Amino acid sequence: MDAKLYLVPTPIGNLEDMTFRAVRILKEVDLILAEDTRTSGKLLKHFDVQTQMMSHHMHNEHKMVARIVERIQNGESVALISDAGTPAISDPGFLLSRSCVQAGVEIECLPGATAFVPALVNSALPNDKFVFEGFLPVKKGRQTRLFLLAEETRTMIFYESPHKLIKTLTHFAEYFGADRQISVSRELTKLFEETKRGTINELIKHFTENTLKGEIVVIVDGKK
Repeated sequence: MDAKLYLVPTPIGNLEDMTFRAVRILKEVDLILAEDTRTSGKLLKHFDVQTQMMSHHMHNEHKMVARIVERIQNGESVALISDAGTPAISDPGFLLSRSCVQAGVEIECLPGATAFVPALVNSALPNDKFVFEGFLPVKKGRQTRLFLLAEETRTMIFYESPHKLIKTLTHFAEYFGADRQISVSRELTKLFEETKRGTINELIKHFTENTLKGEIVVIVDGKK
């Protein structure tokens, strides 16, 4: 394998979404950096990948970046994976990628699974132009961000956790208007995959009355 950093997407749920190329690269590299080695260990075992694995997550990535770059410069090939989806999309990966580029180390990102693309297409909201917001700030800067996004005309994409969804939808109703069209997708590619569409108020009512579990993507129509 060439000495470079490979960013390798992993399935967001259905293991059949793993590509042949991704499996081959994970088998052939010298080292795999994983967000959670326990979670990734199950994936690697399923595909009979026996490559050495090392933890690389938001709590240690600042300390590890220089060492990983040095290892690649010394001739090693390294793959970065997250628990699910494409590295660096609301997951670790940006710092390492930037450091590699700054050091003249080649990076290669494989195409593959990421949650917001199927959620956006499933929403039936305009997808010719969109903005990915990921997770909103929890406290500091949240109101400022929502105030700015109230004027956004492109379709907006957010990630949210189940226990914070009602709070976030309530804020959307306050800043975007209760009649704004939205779509909420959960458990994408998994057995209980579900997408609900309607106004913000309609979905607040629905999710207040129904227990919600799983990873969530919220698609919000832009301002008309």
